[in-house]
Amino acid sequence: MQEDRIRFPSGELEMDGLYCPNRSPRAVAVTHPHPLYGGDMFNPVVEAIVAAYQKHGFGTLRFNFRGTGKSTGTYDEGLGEQDDVVAAVDFLRDQGFDEIHLSGYSFGTWVNAMALQDRLSVRQLTMVSPPVAFMEFKSQIRLPALSAVVTGSEDEIAPPHLIQPMIDEWNRHARFTIIQGADHFFFGFLDDLAATLSESIQVAGNK
Repeated sequence: MQEDRIRFPSGELEMDGLYCPNRSPRAVAVTHPHPLYGGDMFNPVVEAIVAAYQKHGFGTLRFNFRGTGKSTGTYDEGLGEQDDVVAAVDFLRDQGFDEIHLSGYSFGTWVNAMALQDRLSVRQLTMVSPPVAFMEFKSQIRLPALSAVVTGSEDEIAPPHLIQPMIDEWNRHARFTIIQGADHFFFGFLDDLAATLSESIQVAGNK
């Protein structure tokens, strides 16, 4: 589906994004992997997430965190990036969407989780490869909106055996899917990822 290049404010900064309204009452904001390791909104996994949500009629917004691509500002170790997530959700609400969801990949999942602790509320949250072996997900995090987590069996940054006990803390009702053979970058498994996410979105929507 066609995505329009847009800019939206995050405080005094301007975020660079790709937006598809999709004529829907539901929309999702999608966050990207770590910008210091080349992550941006054009990442193939981010594109697979967007495609999965668009398949279910969602409006979509993917965007570059501050200091990434054409977004202004500088990298802020995940702190200011939480403001960017809040700003993205505010943008979607300003567009008139009734139901806002949030999804992310790798570093983006950490930023989303932190933003949801005290400043943000969304209908549902999905995570692709939360980097639990690379970044600290503080203890006692609760994510009542979490509906699905996906990782690969060969993912050393988001290993299944470390994610499972964390899901029990975040939201034990969330669906956890392990894609056999996939590593953190899902090379050769992007179609499997999109299909898995699509199924999870459908299941969550039927609850």
